[in-house]
Amino acid sequence: MEFPNVTALAKANVYFEGRVVSHTIRLADDSRKTLGLIFPGTYHFGTDAAERMEITDGTSQVVLDGSDAQTAYRAGTAFEVPAKSGFTITVGEGICQYVCSFLP
Repeated sequence: MEFPNVTALAKANVYFEGRVVSHTIRLADDSRKTLGLIFPGTYHFGTDAAERMEITDGTSQVVLDGSDAQTAYRAGTAFEVPAKSGFTITVGEGICQYVCSFLP
């Protein structure tokens, strides 16, 4: 996955004592995405805006807020999270890489 003509922000977004790390990019249309790594563990994230999480490498298990269903995601798959909601993501082993797009 490539993103031409972007501005990358050098300061990392660091969560959970460095177990989840991402960098923000701004695209030519002024939209933004984050590109990140999730190390093994279980983490909960809240959302202000709606998001699309594309898994680019590795595997994860995700439970969306308000649901008990756990769904597996691997490289090449994606899930969406509504605004003002959240999700819990679990990475069992290895590193899960992702691209998060903020939806209108």
